[in-house]
Amino acid sequence: MLLLIIAGCGNAQTDGANHAKGQNSGISDPALINYGVVKAHPHDTTAFTEGFLVHDGKLYESTGSPADLTQTKSLIGVVDLATGKMEVKAELDRSKYFGEGIAILKDRLYQLTYVSKVGFVYDVKTFRQVDDFTFESKEGWGLTTDGTHLIMSDGTSKLTYLHPGTFKTEKTITVQDPDGPVENLNELEFIKGYLYANVYTTNTIVKIDPSSGKVVGKLDLTSLEQDAKSKKPDALELNGIAFDSTAGKVYVTGKLWPNIYEIKFSY
Repeated sequence: MLLLIIAGCGNAQTDGANHAKGQNSGISDPALINYGVVKAHPHDTTAFTEGFLVHDGKLYESTGSPADLTQTKSLIGVVDLATGKMEVKAELDRSKYFGEGIAILKDRLYQLTYVSKVGFVYDVKTFRQVDDFTFESKEGWGLTTDGTHLIMSDGTSKLTYLHPGTFKTEKTITVQDPDGPVENLNELEFIKGYLYANVYTTNTIVKIDPSSGKVVGKLDLTSLEQDAKSKKPDALELNGIAFDSTAGKVYVTGKLWPNIYEIKFSY
């Protein structure tokens, strides 16, 4: 049942200056994507969300552990949508590593860390660690896959395509809108041929054409952040988008948010 239809306007670029800039750069103004909230599910309010995905009908979440938030842990687990509780599958030593984005490709789950320049590989069935790897980017943020590559963000406007066996960089793309490079790209999801990325410290998710790096659409989820903070004033940034390709469902959440929201939009 569709509970709420939202026609966001905060990110629409309709003034003459922005329109002209879009024409001059050769990049059209991104379409504002309207969405509806289907349902709000509970979410663990100690979860500092860094990675979010659906695999074989299960919702996986990875979390980070800021030193000043002693209740947080760097975990990977399966989330029960009925309770919001995570069945923990793996935990990093928070004194050494800060957990970041995750992706599942074939029978492996890949995890980034923040500033350690190292990632970990797990058997997706047993969660036994089977490998580790290093990456060239200064920091690790979000991670997803197009079914062939691992695609990572590092807090800049750059997305890096990694070979899932060698972890070598195969290509990079720079994400741009009419104002130029889009910085602070964070949690990622690949949906129907497009990349979707949370933009850190904002309520925006951008839809990216991976062939060009151009932002072709934007979701403004300000209303969800407002709802989350009305229930939990210390809730932090929007971060987390997961696509259930079998059921056609999209879930979003944020760091320390009390809810996971199932949303519906034309993707």
